[in-house]
Amino acid sequence: MNDPDNKHPIQKLMDNAWLLLALGILIPFLSYTVWGWIEILLVKPAALP
Repeated sequence: MNDPDNKHPIQKLMDNAWLLLALGILIPFLSYTVWGWIEILLVKPAALP
């Protein structure tokens, strides 16, 4: 029952430090990039004097 190869998938994810590092960099990068694109698309053009 306590077989070390029989791990829950989330436990396997949490044991992989490189994957967690990659996710910790990619998820904020992608979310802020998409947020920035949305903000750029929603900005109204400036009125020239």
